[in-house]
Amino acid sequence: MKLKHLALGISALSVMTFAGAHEFKAGNLVIQHPWARESMPNMNMGAFYFKIENTGNSADTLLAVDNADVADKMQLHTNLTENGIMKMRPVTDVVIAPKSTLEFKPQSYHVMVFGIKKPMKKGDSLPITLHFKNAGDVKVEVHVEAADAMH
Repeated sequence: MKLKHLALGISALSVMTFAGAHEFKAGNLVIQHPWARESMPNMNMGAFYFKIENTGNSADTLLAVDNADVADKMQLHTNLTENGIMKMRPVTDVVIAPKSTLEFKPQSYHVMVFGIKKPMKKGDSLPITLHFKNAGDVKVEVHVEAADAMH
């Protein structure tokens, strides 16, 4: 019986470790589940998504994202609707208000990725660095998911 409880405990710990392994902390910020869709054939661009939770009492600002080994250029973007037409626009930075969570997701804020060095395939993990005004540089791993993934 004790062996069964030990096995259950180890199993639960494994799940908690895996779940926590895709969360990155820096100061008052928690970056949760960075992900991307796998590349479409003959496309050298894509997008990265994640959640940023600010547990602090003051705002922080995401200034840039990069890794020259992954892509030529990464740019912060948002989507907006003008005259009934949805458009994507680059932004210079993104403010994360205190005690709030901001989600980078399809049809919202996202990191546009241009000149991808190699196709992103389901199961890949890509290192990138998020540059914050207060929290500094935060290295995260972007997990590549299926082309039809939604969160």
